[in-house]
Amino acid sequence: MTLPSGGAAAAVRGHLQPDPTRKVDHGSPVRVAAIDSPAVLRVALAHDHGRAASSDFDLNPGSGRPTSSRLRPAAVLIPVVFRPGGGKVILTRRPEFLKHHPGQVAFPGGKIETSDSGPVAAALREAREEIGLDPEAVDVIGTIPDHVTVTGFRVTPVIGIVAGPCRPGPFSGEVEEVFEVPLAHVLDPGNYRIAARDWRGERRLYYTVPYGPHYIWGATARMLRMLVACVGTEHGTGP
Repeated sequence: MTLPSGGAAAAVRGHLQPDPTRKVDHGSPVRVAAIDSPAVLRVALAHDHGRAASSDFDLNPGSGRPTSSRLRPAAVLIPVVFRPGGGKVILTRRPEFLKHHPGQVAFPGGKIETSDSGPVAAALREAREEIGLDPEAVDVIGTIPDHVTVTGFRVTPVIGIVAGPCRPGPFSGEVEEVFEVPLAHVLDPGNYRIAARDWRGERRLYYTVPYGPHYIWGATARMLRMLVACVGTEHGTGP
């Protein structure tokens, strides 16, 4: 299952509008290169971040946020694989023919089922079902604060280093493509933008972090933005 992202209930193409699209203010210089190793990433995520949950409402405080009691628990896996050229984040793209969220970029993940022992188990199960990633090949190094979606999910992002053989591919009808984005790209806050679209009669703002032909936006981009804050590259405070 791929979770709805960014409050988009219609196809992305043809509905995205700049507000105008602008860079996110990120303060002092970034030390992204220092994080681009398994050991340092592990240390950066080992402590209590002390941050509140993020949400699709961060940029839209006037919108009706669902109450905590109505939120459905979910989890996603943010898989990071380290190759000779550096760390890569594995992402998926949904097929264009799907009725809901066609072409959308997302992490492998979905609802936490009663058979799951918790968010980590759910994220690993979904990654196996969606992209064929063996849970035994994933070294879970932590989680970052939850993300609340406009569609009523409370999502726990689980960070995992792919330590075993990694040949992920589409393993379900919900995934059209599996691709990688450099970790250095998503950890650099200077690559993030704020854009806007009209949805259900409202002007809604959302984060984007485009990479090549891939338009990464909404909840996916917001969770990556939280990863930036948690590993300390936002204000040049990384190890």
